[in-house]
Amino acid sequence: MNRKTLQALAKERVKDAKALLGRKRWAAAYYLAGYAVECGLKACVLRHIDATGMIFKEAKYLKRLAGCWTHDLVELVELAGLTATLGQATQADPQFYTNWVQVKDWSETSRYATVGEQKARELFAAITDNPHGVLRWLQDHW
Repeated sequence: MNRKTLQALAKERVKDAKALLGRKRWAAAYYLAGYAVECGLKACVLRHIDATGMIFKEAKYLKRLAGCWTHDLVELVELAGLTATLGQATQADPQFYTNWVQVKDWSETSRYATVGEQKARELFAAITDNPHGVLRWLQDHW
């Protein structure tokens, strides 16, 4: 899996989530919308590795990189070297902060959950809001 593939997957999963919202498939839309963010963050991890050579600079990073198999969005932000950047973005843009708070607690276990319309639509909006959405921010860093 390369960076371009992950970027394309993120965009496709957003389209899939939108289609599912249109079909009132709330839980599936919720899951795929969050999965789009996961794919985007994994693209950011690959960019970080390429741009910094981090795997050769810091032995501990290489061990932590095994965590890239995670679905935890906050952990992926850290692995992508974006923690400080995210902090700055959330401080500078209250709407982005609100959107990030909405998105950060998504979990891959949501695929087993019953999710209603409001929660699905809120997550989708937090991800796709332009210019304050999480996907827009990810695209600036992937």
